[in-house]
Amino acid sequence: MIHSAQFEDWVPFKVERVFLFFTNPQNLPRIMPPITDTRIDRVRLMAPPPSPSPIQAESSLAGVGSELETSFRLLPYFPLRAKWIARITEFEWNHHFADIQVRGPFRSWHHRHEMFPEVREGVEGTMVRDRIEYEVAWGWFGELAQPILSKQIEGTFQYRQRILPDLLSAAK
Repeated sequence: MIHSAQFEDWVPFKVERVFLFFTNPQNLPRIMPPITDTRIDRVRLMAPPPSPSPIQAESSLAGVGSELETSFRLLPYFPLRAKWIARITEFEWNHHFADIQVRGPFRSWHHRHEMFPEVREGVEGTMVRDRIEYEVAWGWFGELAQPILSKQIEGTFQYRQRILPDLLSAAK
């Protein structure tokens, strides 16, 4: 069964800055809850298309075909780590990029990261929207655990929403 989730968060930073932050794989562990102890184990970057804006793109950005292998703790303080390999499948400058799970804890995973300029109370900012479609693994047992997984996913995005403004303030 396919499940979906959507999360939205507005931040008071221009879309170009927010997009550069999210497309740099080195920032992934920074937006994950510390209790997951997320690590990047391997990165294979494919360059994105040339940037249409005058902002110079970093060479460390993940374009279509890039793969990121991470590991994280499934349960707090549990010594075993789960591996996750994600591949970037879509990339449109300052608008969106998407990744799929190549290997990991889900049967399938598609995550589209969307960013839109939005002015609030005279402040130029960015609406960050995450659209996720996933299938749990392990058949009926996985479906029984789905409500717990859903809460974990929600908690991960709530954490990110709390820390994102500080991370963007500190970013170059």
